[in-house]
Amino acid sequence: MSRPAPRLVVLVAVVLVVTLGVGWYVVRAAASHRALVSSAPSVASTDLGSATTVPHVVFRSTLPGTHYGEVAVVPLTDPAGPRAFTDVACDQLDTVGTTTVCLRVLRDVVTRYESAVLDSSWRPTVTWPLPGVPSRSRISPDGGLVATTAFITEQACSKAGSSTETRIHRADGTDLGNLEEWAFTVDGKPYTATDRNFWGVSFVDDETFYVTAASQSANATWLVRGTVSARTLTAVRTGGEYPAVSPDGTRVAYKKLLRTEAGQKVWAFAVLTLGTGTETVYNATAGTDDQAKWLDDTTILYGLARADEPGTTDVWSLDVGTLAARPTLFIPGAWSPAVVR
Repeated sequence: MSRPAPRLVVLVAVVLVVTLGVGWYVVRAAASHRALVSSAPSVASTDLGSATTVPHVVFRSTLPGTHYGEVAVVPLTDPAGPRAFTDVACDQLDTVGTTTVCLRVLRDVVTRYESAVLDSSWRPTVTWPLPGVPSRSRISPDGGLVATTAFITEQACSKAGSSTETRIHRADGTDLGNLEEWAFTVDGKPYTATDRNFWGVSFVDDETFYVTAASQSANATWLVRGTVSARTLTAVRTGGEYPAVSPDGTRVAYKKLLRTEAGQKVWAFAVLTLGTGTETVYNATAGTDDQAKWLDDTTILYGLARADEPGTTDVWSLDVGTLAARPTLFIPGAWSPAVVR
């Protein structure tokens, strides 16, 4: 019997060491996570049934502990108080009425990404795959349409320059298409550059929505109005990302680039009054990186990460009816809020 070649012996030894090392790291990381969870302070909770029978906010809980990442509910009258937990975990979500869209990462031997439409019992009625890590989700005001944005994994990327995929589905799962396949117009002319990209839908109704578009070749970003029935997209303004339409449909909030510091972009929220074209920038929100959600016609909600606690975020509110208003903590340890009245 021939002896193994020296190189093969070395290779086997290296693989064994790496395998053992990875296994040790996973075990240690899991133990560390369990320790953090067990030492985390308890979160005051309340009954889910009673919390959902009054006007409330649905959100992703980011407080450390066993409920981290789960969908939670708080009454509008006490958003910072005890929260009711579901048994569903989401990375991004939106809720209209009793319908919730839940974007989530399914970690297994092979990591998968999924969008699920949940009913009033928090159980999926339909699911479809996402091409990568969830980014944003929105439901139309009547609950009939669902928009999702996800980052495209390298394996799923089929277009040069593409970084996200934004699709609109009906709530029953019917796919209305990738927005990159819809007709896009800029300055009255068709824009067909292969690197056009769209993200962050916000619905006006079941026919009209706003979304961000960008093109590296044009070095431009646009605020875009979309029409569902015609499958058309029209640029209405340069700049502005992640639009959010006010409940009365008269204004659009979005994040706007203020400046660059040490190579990092600094964003703040701006609000565009559609009737007049007037844009107001709220410098007090500098440092944000989220898609706003309207609490009512004069107040926006948005998430902000805690600098000293990785993984923990808070939801803040801002009265955009007053330029001098300061942000107020709305829900501690929360992300991706949805207001249900």
